[in-house]
Amino acid sequence: MPITVKKIILFILLIVAGGAVIAQKQKINYLTTFDDKLIHFGFTIGVNTLDFNIVNYENTDLAGISPSDIPDELVNNIPERSSGGYIHSDVATLVPGFTVGIISSLRLSKDFNLRFLPGLSFGERQITYNVPVYDINNYTQAAEYYSIKSTFLDFPLLLKYKARRINNDRPYVILGGAYRHDISKTAQEDLVKLKGGGFYAEVGGGWDHYFPFFRFSVEAKFSFGLNDQLGGLPGGVQKGMYAKSIKELRSKIFTLSFHFE
Repeated sequence: MPITVKKIILFILLIVAGGAVIAQKQKINYLTTFDDKLIHFGFTIGVNTLDFNIVNYENTDLAGISPSDIPDELVNNIPERSSGGYIHSDVATLVPGFTVGIISSLRLSKDFNLRFLPGLSFGERQITYNVPVYDINNYTQAAEYYSIKSTFLDFPLLLKYKARRINNDRPYVILGGAYRHDISKTAQEDLVKLKGGGFYAEVGGGWDHYFPFFRFSVEAKFSFGLNDQLGGLPGGVQKGMYAKSIKELRSKIFTLSFHFE
């Protein structure tokens, strides 16, 4: 059957019409009144990494460490003061943790929401020293690092600013603060003790996507501790030189969250 100009034009029109229908289906906006609600709720799950900003004492400030603080096995492994550090510590590696919570959001205006997301966070920080770690909770041998496991009760209060909605997507940024209280107790006696609670400044951003029946969001958030978290020195059984070598200890947390609202 010969191909005529009319058939070619008709075929092109059918393709254009079909593309227009598909484009219309792809641009259907869901939950168009979702952001108009005064209050809405949801839940969140996520992963986190806990970190420390550690400030170590300089050499001259470690004169308070008495010989009785130093295990006999460690004497030959301590660097000389002239080598640029008596005893110093750092975070060995970042260990993934888990976060879960609930969402309550209050509409302040067209572009702003006030959000309260209480929840639980589980995580771990591993402190390594330039000398072997002798911990009474590990009787067998010196360890490469000292592990601090934490279970936080989280109470973040955040201001959310939303950009203009693009079809079913809407980027946003968040800014605010949080209070966290550590309820964990994992050792007989801590080598490095932490204070129970602390305040944090928080900043981050994310992306809302609207599905037919719910809104899904991916959010990245950084939390910076405002308080020194270093607690008191350990008791008489645990050696105190590891804690005495630290001048200041502040928490840092990164959280990647998945919100369902």
